[in-house]
Amino acid sequence: GYAFILAAHASARLAGVSGDNSDIDRIWNMLEQKFWLPEKRAYLDTISAEGVVDNSYRGQNSNMHMCEAMIATYEATKNKRYLDRAEVLAETFCQKLAAKGGGFVWEHYTVDFEIDWEYNKNDPTNIYRPWGFQPGHQSEWSKNLLNIYRHNPQKWMLQRAKELFDGAWDLSWDAEHGGLIYGFGPDRKWCDSEKYFWVQGESMATAALLYQATKEAKYVERYVHLWQYAWDHWVDHQHGGWLQFKMTRDNKPYNDEKAIAGGKCDYHTLVACIEALRAFD
Repeated sequence: GYAFILAAHASARLAGVSGDNSDIDRIWNMLEQKFWLPEKRAYLDTISAEGVVDNSYRGQNSNMHMCEAMIATYEATKNKRYLDRAEVLAETFCQKLAAKGGGFVWEHYTVDFEIDWEYNKNDPTNIYRPWGFQPGHQSEWSKNLLNIYRHNPQKWMLQRAKELFDGAWDLSWDAEHGGLIYGFGPDRKWCDSEKYFWVQGESMATAALLYQATKEAKYVERYVHLWQYAWDHWVDHQHGGWLQFKMTRDNKPYNDEKAIAGGKCDYHTLVACIEALRAFD
C-alpha cells in the first residue's frame, strides 16, 4: 500500500500539484523506520494497525511495487537515493533471489528470504499471493530493470530484463487462444491457464521498453501480438477501458464486472500506454 502512496506523491510532484518534496520525504522516512530491512536489502510486507510486524511471510510483490515507486520518485525529484534504492531491490530479487528460483522471481519467502515453495500451493489463482511463478511479475521486474537502465545503464540489467521477459513469454504465451496465462510451476508447467488483464498490459509495456533498449524486432512483434489480442478480447470499444479482471483460457468472461475494488482498475493499462508512448516517441 505505501508503495502506491509514495508513487502518488511522486506523480503529484511531477505534475506540479505539490510544491515541494515534504510529503515524499515523510513517506520515505516512515518506510525507512518501519519497513526497510537493511540486512536483507528488501522491505517487509505487513505491519498491523497495532504496530505488530507479520514475521510469517515475506514476498516479492510489495518489493516489486516499491521498486517501481522508487523509480517514479527519482524521476519526480532527481534525488539519487531513490534510484539507488530501486537498484538495490532489483539486485536482491532479480539476481540473488531469482538465482534460487532457477532464474525467475518466485512469489513467496520465509522471514529469512528463503524460497517458500509451499505457501498457497493449493491456491494458484489467488489474486494477491498466488502459488507459482507469475509471468506478469517477471514482466514487471523486467520493466523496472529497464526503467533503472534508462537512468543508470548497466549491462546486467538489460540482460536480466531480457531473460525474465523472454523466459516468461516462451513458457506462457498461449499459441492456441492468444495472450499470456497467469502462472506456471517450478516444473515450468502451467498451474493457471486463465487470462488476466494486468498480465497483458504490463507485458505490452515491457515489450515496448525492450525494443527501445535493444532495437530487436521481436519485441515490436510481441508488442503487436499483445495489442492485437487485447484489442480483440479486452478493450471495451463502447465505453473505453478494458472489460474484465480475468477471462477463461479461451477468452470468455466470467461475469460483467468491469471494475473490482482492489483488483481491477486502469492502473496497469494506463501505465502500459505511458511506457509505450515513452518507448516509441
